[in-house]
Amino acid sequence: MPLRAGIVGLPNVGKSTLFNALSNSVKAQAANYRFCTIDPNVSLVDVPDKRLKRLAELVEPEKVVPTQIEIADIAGLVKGASHGEGLGNQFLANIREADAIVHVVRCFDDENIIREEGPVHPVSDKEIIDTELQLKDLETLEKRLARLEKQMKAEPLLREEAAFLQLCKKHLEAGKNLREMKRTDEEQKILRPLCLLTDKPVMYVANVDEGSIENGNRYSDMLKEAVKNEQAEVIVMCNSIEAQIAEMESEEDRRLFMEAYHMNEPALDKLVRSVYALLQLQTFFTAGKKEVRAWTIRKGWKAPQAAGVIHSDFERGFIRAEVISYEDYIRYGSEAACREAGKLRVEGKEYVVQDGDVMHFRFNV
Repeated sequence: MPLRAGIVGLPNVGKSTLFNALSNSVKAQAANYRFCTIDPNVSLVDVPDKRLKRLAELVEPEKVVPTQIEIADIAGLVKGASHGEGLGNQFLANIREADAIVHVVRCFDDENIIREEGPVHPVSDKEIIDTELQLKDLETLEKRLARLEKQMKAEPLLREEAAFLQLCKKHLEAGKNLREMKRTDEEQKILRPLCLLTDKPVMYVANVDEGSIENGNRYSDMLKEAVKNEQAEVIVMCNSIEAQIAEMESEEDRRLFMEAYHMNEPALDKLVRSVYALLQLQTFFTAGKKEVRAWTIRKGWKAPQAAGVIHSDFERGFIRAEVISYEDYIRYGSEAACREAGKLRVEGKEYVVQDGDVMHFRFNV
């Protein structure tokens, strides 16, 4: 199953507009009232990759298939969500199902769009979301620690887990997100089953007005300053403009429209690539006359795991992988030319797949 990024934020900040611009198949209702989105809208989104297009130009296949990620538009959260306010419990459960968070923050003035939190203030808005997620994580940790307290009498080794979770609890009580907390690999194994909300990787979308697309504004600058220590990316974009670009069928119309706003590409393309990187994903390719296709794997996966993405039989019966780097494929122009030049490598089960590898798998049925 594709990994999922959840779009979150306060009500009426542009989440559903962003989702609609991203979506290939599902349109979320975007309206000017709170809790317009109730059940999460989910869509598979193509990952833009110029390498796929370049390979297809060389191979001239019958079909070209991009890789995809899953995007979910999650209901707007309000203050008190961790205690069930608004659609809080449902909202938080939906975030728990996401692998990464795309946090949309309002960075524009518009008196026609409802806002119950007072004057526009992106830092305050971000802190409302952070606080609710931290409170929910504290609740999760307290429940786990209560269980450990009973189990430690019979299993003393659980004391180490309890001590680490107490540190996590203090970190949250200080108003900090767990993703900012350093931990060892063993400690990460302790956290992983708990699916803690503030431990998920996050990026921010500063939703600005049309006039601020190119250089941002004081609101987006405030947001960037507030998150600089999180090492989180902030993408400045106008969600309504992106939605208009996405709806255009003509490449020429899109090009002319973007030129008017001094845009080299839709900000959506950058957003999707950034989400892909946030999820710690990378791409390998298969290239033949029937199909040129991009496949998604986790960074660090070995060749048999990559083969298993195509079909489970490929992983079980893996023998070897024939590998050409993307750069060599483009330089020599074909698989045959790469083979003649000695640029096709035969790799075994321990080979760690590199981003952009063009691969062909040999396996036993």
